[in-house]
Amino acid sequence: MLTDWQPVQDYVSLNQGGIVKHQTIPLPDACSREFAARAEVTLLCEVRQGTRPWRVVRLEDISQAGFRIAWMPAVAEGKPLRIRIPGLQVLSADIRWRRENAIGCEFTTQLHIAVFEHIARQALSA
Repeated sequence: MLTDWQPVQDYVSLNQGGIVKHQTIPLPDACSREFAARAEVTLLCEVRQGTRPWRVVRLEDISQAGFRIAWMPAVAEGKPLRIRIPGLQVLSADIRWRRENAIGCEFTTQLHIAVFEHIARQALSA
């Protein structure tokens, strides 16, 4: 399911002599990445680390900033991960967390919004 919620970065009112001005407050990257629009997906992809062979994994969640895959044994934090999502070029990512049955990764370069939306639509039609 595609989530339309976006992080609040609206405006702050500044009352200067009875005049209210608004100013955009930029969010730090960490905050905007954590709360970016996400899509729950179920896609089979291939991943690899270093020169290890490609392995099929289940992509479970994706945003412009990163993704979550089902558990993959023998994954090493600190080494870049490559992911092949069907229909896209190979993308690079860094592992940010590991939990019981999942691994969270951050793309080296954020996905363009059109690419993210394409993946979300692809997952809905599958």
